[in-house]
Amino acid sequence: MRICAEKRGETLYISVSGELDEHNAARARMEADKLAENCVGKTVRAVFDLGSISFMDSTGIGFLIGRYKRFARFGIPMYVTNLNTTTDKILQMSGIYTIIPKI
Repeated sequence: MRICAEKRGETLYISVSGELDEHNAARARMEADKLAENCVGKTVRAVFDLGSISFMDSTGIGFLIGRYKRFARFGIPMYVTNLNTTTDKILQMSGIYTIIPKI
């Protein structure tokens, strides 16, 4: 599991790669939350790039919902992008796109 961030203009891009499961979720949460706190007042949107996710289970969905809530507290909308077919299908079945749009 690896998380990288890049700021482009007023958008914070967070790339998540590897397996997003119970084993890696705690570390991923800490890193993403730190990024959220550091971007307050400096960004207008957060985009999670999930193109390099090799595996995701329900823990990954919980991770995304938790980050959505964290960014929402700061008034920052969150999006997901660059999804592979499997990850897209999992997120589509979960109904998460109603709160975290896909771009």
